[in-house]
Amino acid sequence: MTLDLTFTAHDLANIRFAISPLGEVVASVRVLKDPAAHPLLRPWADRVRRRLRDVDWGLLSDLVPVPTIVIAGFTCTPPSTSMPDLALELATMRGAAARVRSDLDEIPGPRTKRVQELYDDPERGLERLAGEVESYWAAAMAPYWPRIRTLLEGEILHRARLLAEGGARRMLADLDDAVTWRDGTLRIRHRRASGPRSLRGLGLLLVPSVFVWPRVFSVTTPPYQPTVRYAPRGIATLWERRDVDPPRALAAVLGRTRARLLAELDQPASTRELAQRAGLSEPGANQHLTALRRAGLCSAHRTGRYVLYARTATAEALLEGYLDETPTPRSNSR
Repeated sequence: MTLDLTFTAHDLANIRFAISPLGEVVASVRVLKDPAAHPLLRPWADRVRRRLRDVDWGLLSDLVPVPTIVIAGFTCTPPSTSMPDLALELATMRGAAARVRSDLDEIPGPRTKRVQELYDDPERGLERLAGEVESYWAAAMAPYWPRIRTLLEGEILHRARLLAEGGARRMLADLDDAVTWRDGTLRIRHRRASGPRSLRGLGLLLVPSVFVWPRVFSVTTPPYQPTVRYAPRGIATLWERRDVDPPRALAAVLGRTRARLLAELDQPASTRELAQRAGLSEPGANQHLTALRRAGLCSAHRTGRYVLYARTATAEALLEGYLDETPTPRSNSR
C-alpha cells in the first residue's frame, strides 16, 4: 500500500525539521522487544538491556506493540519546536489526557491491564507513563544521547544543504527507500494506510529518528501535525568506536591533528565530540577547527545550543584525492 501526501505551495513553504527525544524513546522500545529485526541497532540493545533490569517500564512497553502497526499518538506527539528537550515533550504528553481514550480506541487488539488502567484514569496513567519514560531515559538513552543528537542534527544540516541546492524536490528525493517524490506528491510505502492525504495547509514535519530504522512512520490524521519520521544517514557507524587514520600526505601538509579532525568530519560533529575522538581538550580542538574554518576546509553551523562543524566541498575534494592514493579505507557514512 502507498500513502500519498499531496503538497500545495503553502505546504511546501511550511516544511520544517525537528528532533524528538521522546520519539526516540518510544521507537527504541521496538528495538529492545525485537532486536533481531534491527541488526544495526543490536549493539545498543545489548548494552542497555542490563541497565534496564531494575527499571519499571511496563506501561511504556505495553504501549509499543511488536510487530508495530500503529502507536497511540499521545505517546509521542509531533514536537512543536525544532529542538525540544525531554522535559518539554513530557509536559506535552502530560497535557494530552483528553486524547488518551480516542487514541487508544484506534489501537487494534485487547488492552493489557496497565493500558486499561491508563484508559480508565488518563491523568494518573500519563503521570505514571512520564515517570517510566524518565527512568528509561536515564538508564538507556542519556548515555548515548550526545552522539545520537549529533547524528540527527547532522542529518538536518545535510537536508538543508540539499534544499538550498535543488529545492524541496532535491531534499525529499532520497529521504528513504520507502519514500518517493513526484509531481508535488510524497509517496510512502505503508503497511496499514493507503490513498491520498492532504497536509491541510500545515506543511510537513520531518523528524529524523535513529530508532525507527528500518521503517518510516507517518502521522496524517488530525489533530496532529502531519509528520514523517525517517532514519538518518550514518546509523551503521553510530555505535562503532573507530580510530580514523588520516592520509599521511594530507597530515604532512596540515599537521596530523588537523588532518585527523578533517577526516573525522565524515558526519557533522560538535567541538566536544571531536575533542573526545581526537584526544584533545575542547579549547585545543576549537583552535584547530578555527584554523580549518579560516582555510575554507570546514564550516560551522549553529543548531539550537550547539555548533556543528562540517567539511566544505573543497575539503571533500581534497580528502577524496588523497584517499584515492592511499590504501587506508574510508568509512561509508551512508
